Amino acid sequence: MFDPTTKEEGHDRAITTAQMVEEGLITKELLENVKATATKTILARQEIAKRQGLILVDTKYEFGTDENGTLVLIDEIHTPDSSRYWQVEGYEEGMEKGEQPKSFDKEFLRLWFKENCDPYKDATLPDAPPELVEELSRRYIQMYEQITGGKFVPVNYRHPRMERNLKQYAA
Repeated sequence: MFDPTTKEEGHDRAITTAQMVEEGLITKELLENVKATATKTILARQEIAKRQGLILVDTKYEFGTDENGTLVLIDEIHTPDSSRYWQVEGYEEGMEKGEQPKSFDKEFLRLWFKENCDPYKDATLPDAPPELVEELSRRYIQMYEQITGGKFVPVNYRHPRMERNLKQYAA
């Protein structure tokens, strides 16, 4: 399924492919290139995920063009921020019982924010509870290790700009 959206004042707006062309957001030729590239990319990633015991349920891609009009896939891809992954193990049995599949996405954290504030309207958002942040970290590490087949090793990357910006939060 190809389900395009476009940005509008802080949120995505559902739009048909015909509307995209009619509104001048994209040419028909470039749209076909986007669809073909998105389809090829997700099918390849689904195969990789399957070999690692995962189901790539859906994902979001962001495309743009460079100064020459060449299609460019921008932003991160295939992370829990842009994709939903389910475990293959136990999937069929769980579905037969009407249970939610075991997943790696950040939906639980999004739901917490939805219940505790309005992320689109509130000027200041509450801090997420530490246990939810820890759970999100645990899931990201587990997914990294499952997809890559390797051990997650934190990198001690220090950049002066990052240190300066984070200094105010240091204990």
